[in-house]
Amino acid sequence: MTSYGSFPGTRPRRLRTTPVMRRMVAETRLSPADLILPAFVREGIGEPVPISAMPGVVQHTRDTLRKAAVEAVSAGVSGIMLFGVPEDAKKDAAGTAGTDPEGILQQALRDVRAEVGDDLVVMSDLCLDEYTDHGHCGVLDAEGRVDNDATLERYAEMAQVQADAGAHVVGPSGMMDGQIGVIRDALDTIGKEDVAILAYTVKYSSAFFGPFREAVGSSLRGDRKTYQQDPANARESLRELALDLEEGADMVMVKPAGPYLDILAKVADAVDVPVAAYQISGEYAMVEAAAEKGWIDRDAAILETLTGIRRAGAKMILTYWATEAAQRLGGARG
Repeated sequence: MTSYGSFPGTRPRRLRTTPVMRRMVAETRLSPADLILPAFVREGIGEPVPISAMPGVVQHTRDTLRKAAVEAVSAGVSGIMLFGVPEDAKKDAAGTAGTDPEGILQQALRDVRAEVGDDLVVMSDLCLDEYTDHGHCGVLDAEGRVDNDATLERYAEMAQVQADAGAHVVGPSGMMDGQIGVIRDALDTIGKEDVAILAYTVKYSSAFFGPFREAVGSSLRGDRKTYQQDPANARESLRELALDLEEGADMVMVKPAGPYLDILAKVADAVDVPVAAYQISGEYAMVEAAAEKGWIDRDAAILETLTGIRRAGAKMILTYWATEAAQRLGGARG
């Protein structure tokens, strides 16, 4: 005889019985619309240059960047974040290539806007590190320290030339105090009130940035610990968040994503603006390296990491797998 009171009376496994059941009751859904593709465009090359530490990622030519943008649109990806890589000879102490209207990033912005128009949210990295011969995110003072306020003047110029080149969104990533307010004023001054600011609000001084240095041809000497956040600190992130919102940030970001899901959750709970997270080069490289060794299921790991970032509170995820993941999620536009 069946005993209706037998243990266990509650069986959560009933909601895990089939793929369709699991999909129906899923608490977190990952969509192609959540994804943003970071992309590198390099000056003076005739064909894409593979990035050795990031298998499958390249430094694009202007032509292949346009194709990558079209592919992202077709997959249903929402945005593309562009990083310029100038010729070494054009790097200098002030990063002047970053504010040259004919600099590689500004050319790429115009290229992508001409190719896809408003079908993709075109974003631009607003930072000097790719363009300085010392590799820091700002200009240096006489003692070799990053000069916060002098750097803000350069960021204002960068914001204006990037907006003029067609950026829908600028992404200040240098972690200078006051950068959001200065950039907002600079944009409004030239009538670019509609250009949004995605603030790199929480950016930690992370070991996981390693492969990115190759991707942008970094000339960095030393480290960025005097302006990027200490990985030991959490409350500091909320202080940075309050300042960026007060200065006019339209969206905020946590970077890196995976090692800082606790911070991402705190930020997402605290704000009513869209929250992004950047799954950075080292996160990408670890999965690809482990998969190459046969240690993990690559495709499953990609979607699991992205779902975890989404579950922690990110509405938008910058990931080098954006187009591939969107295609697998069935995001092709009809």
